[in-house]
Amino acid sequence: MLKSENNVLPPEGFVRLPVVIRVMGIGKTTWWAGVRDGRFPKPVKLGARTSAWRVEDIRALIANPMKGAPDGGTVSP
Repeated sequence: MLKSENNVLPPEGFVRLPVVIRVMGIGKTTWWAGVRDGRFPKPVKLGARTSAWRVEDIRALIANPMKGAPDGGTVSP
């Protein structure tokens, strides 16, 4: 279940994993499995130990969750 992204996502920029999983309503393990499988967008490395996701990629996933799912599967766990 997707939470209202308007209250959580900034208008542009990057968001870290806690914000992504809160907006998407899934756990870290499920999110990382989806990134590995190609269902969810890959992170951008901002530093040696810092990864984040582009807000526009997360908004695109929210707008069209089936596009990221292989073989027409769903993005929810």
